[in-house]
Amino acid sequence: MDNNFNKYSLCDELLKAISLLNYKAPTEVQDMAIPAILQQKDVIIKSETGSGKTAAFAIPLCELINWEDNEVQAIVLTPTRELAIQVSEDIFNIGRFKRIKTSCLYGGESFARQVKELKQKTHIVVGTPGRVLDHLLEGTLNTSNVNTLIIDEADEMLNMGFIEEVETVIARISDNRTTVLVSATFNKKIDKIINKHMLNPIKIETTTKVSTMDNITYLFYKAKESTKQNLLRDITMIENPDSCIIFCNTKIMVDDIDDFLYNNGYSCMKIHGGMEQRDRTSIMNRFKQNEFRYLVATDVAARGIDVDDISLIINYDMPDKKDSFIHRTGRTGRRGKNGKAISLVSEIDQLSFANIKESLGLEHTLLAPPDALTVDKCRDTFYKKSQKELEIKETKGAKLSEDILKIHINAGKKTKMRAMDIVGTLCSIEGMTADDIGIINILDVSTFVEVLNGKGEFVLKTLQTKNIKGRPRTVTKADLPRKY
Repeated sequence: MDNNFNKYSLCDELLKAISLLNYKAPTEVQDMAIPAILQQKDVIIKSETGSGKTAAFAIPLCELINWEDNEVQAIVLTPTRELAIQVSEDIFNIGRFKRIKTSCLYGGESFARQVKELKQKTHIVVGTPGRVLDHLLEGTLNTSNVNTLIIDEADEMLNMGFIEEVETVIARISDNRTTVLVSATFNKKIDKIINKHMLNPIKIETTTKVSTMDNITYLFYKAKESTKQNLLRDITMIENPDSCIIFCNTKIMVDDIDDFLYNNGYSCMKIHGGMEQRDRTSIMNRFKQNEFRYLVATDVAARGIDVDDISLIINYDMPDKKDSFIHRTGRTGRRGKNGKAISLVSEIDQLSFANIKESLGLEHTLLAPPDALTVDKCRDTFYKKSQKELEIKETKGAKLSEDILKIHINAGKKTKMRAMDIVGTLCSIEGMTADDIGIINILDVSTFVEVLNGKGEFVLKTLQTKNIKGRPRTVTKADLPRKY
């Protein structure tokens, strides 16, 4: 497999996935971090949103995993559920042809289901500190073989008050481990973790700017609380974005703005911490695939969205902190593309506006709301665009799946089905080898198997008349989505 990641001596399975994921060349942070992590050095990464830092640790992590070892070998801690899901998906895609099994642990999802998943072969655990700690305290997560710990978005993790949970998780992992800490900013709490838990870490700080004033246009509009919704409508009509995230500070405000937009005919959905996790995950995936144009969200969505071409960010409510402003607006202008970030500044936001301007070195003044004539000129174009059917985008791992067929077998643990039974049966089919078998997931009464290299349809047809573990089984295509 020929691409610019060859120089790291990665296995063929990883290089194939990297190529299909369209990683053409390592970013600056990847070029610095991958060799260091492969050498199993402690590493500190300070890099901007959109710089490719997830792949910077996920690629070497997948390379270092010993597939034959059934126990958890690495833990990745993230501050939010959305980010845990995103990182788990990235690792799953990168390690797919190496058959690396990941388990994503976060609150709001069945603990019992997670326990069953952890009882199977699991190489990497990705999760929020609270839920990972729950499994550690219950004895359902074995860390005896864990040799790598990744602390992702460490600044946000500690800002959210997770320092005690993080410390407790670290204490449950062997001192003879590699630790990678990723953070956009550093403070005394992070320095404490570095000094206490890392050994002669290599410090990586990128110089290339990924999201700057060069490719993000920042605008600030003077707003009145009593007419703020109308101002939002006018601005979206003028900007007429292809995709947009509108950030609010509270769940109640998200609900209000979502209702307002929906009642005005907008293609929109909402996400906040008061919603069921499965609904949040579904909406995030639908937004990534461009099924609707406007996402209304609290800061829960500021981390964990990996979409390259969000054209507009609107702060309906000004965030209180500089870091929140950076992470919200960092959803646009990613990977060299142009973007725009608009903030509505009401009377109660003046102090936040002044502090953010000063800390970021912005020279912007408050703009007057657009006049009626300007809005009217844009109205027809806005409505024409809103009536056009949206073009659905491929998921990030779509190309990976083109030659993979996932099949379902109606037998599982309760009928004593084992991975070796599946492998033995498939390899007895003419033209099949172990290299054509992907991830095997054995549940209580079902088994899911990925058949690689375009051989899925042939295998599916053959298994209709072939015994598995000594008897006929019902074998069908699996159309269930992967649970992260």
